[in-house]
Amino acid sequence: MAILLKEPPKMIPMRRIGDTEVSAIGYGAMGIGTTYYGEIPSEAERLKVLDRLYEMGCTFWDTASLYGDSEELIGKWFARTGLRSKIFLATKFGPYRNPDGQGGIRGDPEFIKQEVAKSLEKLQTDYIDLYYQHRMDEKVPIEISIRAMKELVDEGKVKYLGLSEASPDSIRRAHKVHPISALQIEYNPWALDIEKPGGVLPVARELGIAIIAYSPTGRGIVSGRWRSFDDIPEGDWRRGVPKFKPANWPHINELVDSLKVLADKYDATAAQIAIAWLLKQGNDIIPLPGSKQISYVEENWASLELVDKISEEDLTMIRSLADKVNADLGADTRYPPSMMGSIYVETPPLSEWKQ
Repeated sequence: MAILLKEPPKMIPMRRIGDTEVSAIGYGAMGIGTTYYGEIPSEAERLKVLDRLYEMGCTFWDTASLYGDSEELIGKWFARTGLRSKIFLATKFGPYRNPDGQGGIRGDPEFIKQEVAKSLEKLQTDYIDLYYQHRMDEKVPIEISIRAMKELVDEGKVKYLGLSEASPDSIRRAHKVHPISALQIEYNPWALDIEKPGGVLPVARELGIAIIAYSPTGRGIVSGRWRSFDDIPEGDWRRGVPKFKPANWPHINELVDSLKVLADKYDATAAQIAIAWLLKQGNDIIPLPGSKQISYVEENWASLELVDKISEEDLTMIRSLADKVNADLGADTRYPPSMMGSIYVETPPLSEWKQ
């Protein structure tokens, strides 16, 4: 059972990025542009998803240059509807792939200028509300990257700057060059490393930076559709994530099952419980679920109706179990080893930069 969305709430809960209010739940557009999570629906079906998001009041959309044709799709929606000004739009640069399949991460000024021009063209717009450095370039001091991004702000091409999966030190260094308004990072009951003392969340709160929590439903694992490693389809990239190795499934299922019990109590789904729990972690947290299906988009959005219903006792229970399960799963399990190297990268000191 799920809390069903009958109509958009009369008063949509809002949260703040910089000086702008955005919907308390955003939309992550990776899945509508890539095959990371299975086959992509037709363009017509994906545009209907964007239509429904707007109808519901979800007007904070997040994409990236790396997300297949996600930027192009959103650009087509803007061109068709004329509603660009109604959407708070975020996109990202950094990782890239060449036609031969080779790639890497760049954060140098030349690359940033090239990438923002490409994104603006694909998105059919002349400005981006929030522009992230998707991953840090280990060869370029963060100050150099932020200076180049600041130029985009000065030119009116970008309104706010953000970072994704940055280290606490990188966040501080970047913020000294230009205010960082948002930090995107995985955050859900199965991924709590953001909360470590001296970690990303304490630093973001000290500096007044919003947290954009991607994968709020544990990369879809909260649905309980999969109960073991063997249930993950061949070709699905989650088969390579250490967190989902066979030995970890008893721990994963322990939390999934407990969330399902709570979900039944509130006539909701476990995914809705997980998103509501995130919303209760602070007004600076903005969950960013993503889906290719309208029914799941509606389900995620309806999590807003749970926020004032879920009890403190139940929130405490989720916290206690989440802490235990995270300890059982261990550290550095969010990505395959080949990708973990791009998380929390420390960039060279500015004094070492040579153009």
